[in-house]
Amino acid sequence: MFFTALAISILSVFVLGYGIYLINDERVSINKRVDTMNNFVSMIEDDLPRKLYISGFRSVFLFEKRIVESGSYIDDVENRFNELFFNGTLYGSDEGLMNGIIFSDIESNYNDAGNRINVDVNFSNPVVNISQEDSWRIKISIVMDVLINDKSGLALWNRTYTGENYVSVQGFEDPLYLIKSNGLIVHPINKTVYTTFVTGGNASNLLSHTRNGYYKNSTSAPSFLQRLEGDLSANENGIESLVYLPDLSTQGISTKEKSVVDYIYFSTDNPAFSSVAGMPSWFRLDNEHLDDYGL
Repeated sequence: MFFTALAISILSVFVLGYGIYLINDERVSINKRVDTMNNFVSMIEDDLPRKLYISGFRSVFLFEKRIVESGSYIDDVENRFNELFFNGTLYGSDEGLMNGIIFSDIESNYNDAGNRINVDVNFSNPVVNISQEDSWRIKISIVMDVLINDKSGLALWNRTYTGENYVSVQGFEDPLYLIKSNGLIVHPINKTVYTTFVTGGNASNLLSHTRNGYYKNSTSAPSFLQRLEGDLSANENGIESLVYLPDLSTQGISTKEKSVVDYIYFSTDNPAFSSVAGMPSWFRLDNEHLDDYGL
């Protein structure tokens, strides 16, 4: 009886120890699985803003391409961006440039990656937005529900995701020049290198600023997104350039005697203006802008 009891005790200790070992081993496996899924979720959260940037950049490129081809502004940038992002079309026409970066493609790409680690990815209720963040950047943002589920039912992530990225407007062509010159004048947006335009009566910086087609921020001017729509109203994130009239003359475009501030020159407005000492005879500024350029 003594040896039987001893054998039972030893076996009990062994079974208990083995059971603890199995539990710990299972826990380690679960932890590894959860870590793998967590890394996958982090990868998606890090990668989505990059895809937003690509989608935003290509959409603006397609807007400008449309303006050149049609000779008209974009009627509603927000709605047309949504059309491109979700359908890959612009005014109902397929745009191959959007292949791989529309919403369904993005979700499908992540599902392909998830299948390699036995994970399902589901995006729902997406709301995407394009807005002018400041004078020089466009903000692309998205809010959506994200469900990432382990196919074995071990774990899932269910949350509302908010992502954003920014696209610089510098380097894009100004739609205002494209429309008003019938596509003859290509005028890329580049931020001015000058902070002072006139010093002690020396207007060389102002002339260089104008000749190079530079832009400065201005709360009385339209933003880049407004320019895509042909809206010339004031915006806190506005930008403006000074029209270099010899460029128009070279293209056979008749010039006007009015302020060369672009959104004024290309509009029907004609506020009182002045000539400027040290500048060419064709250069004129409306009185409201004299202080802005140190005159």
